[in-house]
Amino acid sequence: MMTIVDADDEPALAGLYAGGWDAPPAVVATVANMLRDVRSRGDSALVEYTRRFDFPGAAGATLRRPVPSLAESEGLVPETIAAGLRLARDRVAAFHERQIEKDVTHRDADGTRSSFLVRPLGAIGAYVPGGTATFPSSVIMTVVPAKIAGVARVVVATPPKSDGSLNPAVLFAAALCGVDELYAIGGAQAIAALAYGTDTLARVDKIVGPGNVWVTEAKRQVFGTCGIDGLAGPSEVLVVADSSSKPRLVAGEMIAQAEHDPLARVAAVSEDRAVLEAVAILLDGPFATECGRAEIVARVLAERAYLVHARDRAQVLAVIDRFAPEHLSIQTEHPWDLVPEISRAGALFIGDETPVAAGDYIAGSNHVLPTSGAARFSSGLRTADFYRTMSLIENSRTRMSGDARTLAALAEFEGLPAHARTALLRIEEG
Repeated sequence: MMTIVDADDEPALAGLYAGGWDAPPAVVATVANMLRDVRSRGDSALVEYTRRFDFPGAAGATLRRPVPSLAESEGLVPETIAAGLRLARDRVAAFHERQIEKDVTHRDADGTRSSFLVRPLGAIGAYVPGGTATFPSSVIMTVVPAKIAGVARVVVATPPKSDGSLNPAVLFAAALCGVDELYAIGGAQAIAALAYGTDTLARVDKIVGPGNVWVTEAKRQVFGTCGIDGLAGPSEVLVVADSSSKPRLVAGEMIAQAEHDPLARVAAVSEDRAVLEAVAILLDGPFATECGRAEIVARVLAERAYLVHARDRAQVLAVIDRFAPEHLSIQTEHPWDLVPEISRAGALFIGDETPVAAGDYIAGSNHVLPTSGAARFSSGLRTADFYRTMSLIENSRTRMSGDARTLAALAEFEGLPAHARTALLRIEEG
């Protein structure tokens, strides 16, 4: 039975506020061994792991797959799905094109120039979950922003089915988005190949995209060898409700995230206890399981679902701040009154007409979002994730002459006399 807890009941809400990535020790050790194996044996290790976990008939020649042309892939999916994926691609492109960054240059009166230079990454790897699941939307969310940023080489790794084939919708999305290289590998072994490279797959500069605990732990361990977008834990949603909210819409959002993963965290917070009571009745009844995936949903609702009663607006905001949810759905009478005061959430969905699922597919925003409290310090995937920046300084003679002794004094103070000399040499050589 769903219970309603007070917002100041810290013990009852400990699970809601628990954050951070903390994989089981056995997963950490196994992933470390797999990474070392792929790093040392390359394609041979990839083939062995693919045979063990995905496709028993895997061979070296089956690791890389051709990216079909758009014409070839058009008939691989139903027409309505193809149209939906095209719409998603177009909206994601439009949203992320508005995020394009450009070089910024400033010249001071004395002639000194300072610049902030923006350059695309050379190569990125997008991990797309697969096997028994279908995630063409993840191709769009990871590949389109990279292409917009100007990344020269965009690689997709996705696990094959047990018969060796790749999901037709993923193939269509790869063609639609202009993927440069496609590999039928999954799991931690795919992350290792992307990070370290093999004879078949050249290493990339950054790995992005969602995955299970093995994939995410592998991303954590290869960080430093290459970049990563973040550590994606189980799905999360927090719904903010009030007396005007429709209980079915509130409960519906909680159930939708619950069906993702048995470890998902779902919650609603409101100053109005009556709306929470109505939501509790829905979550305890057939409404919760009538869409399917009943076992997963029931587990989440029993173990990781929270209905939080706040005494005032300040407590509502405190719950948002403490949870820092991946998805924040604001279904109140005046949702925009809250927005200026929110700084910790992966993505916000405003009003009754904006289901979180819109962000998963066709709203245009990105569905690769921070979880496990990471919205305190990180953001959802965006165009900027596919750039790196450099600063540029060109001193004028006037600037250097004026700065030399101050620069030298600071360097000497920090015990770096050779640094100081580089400043004084400019005066001596001038």
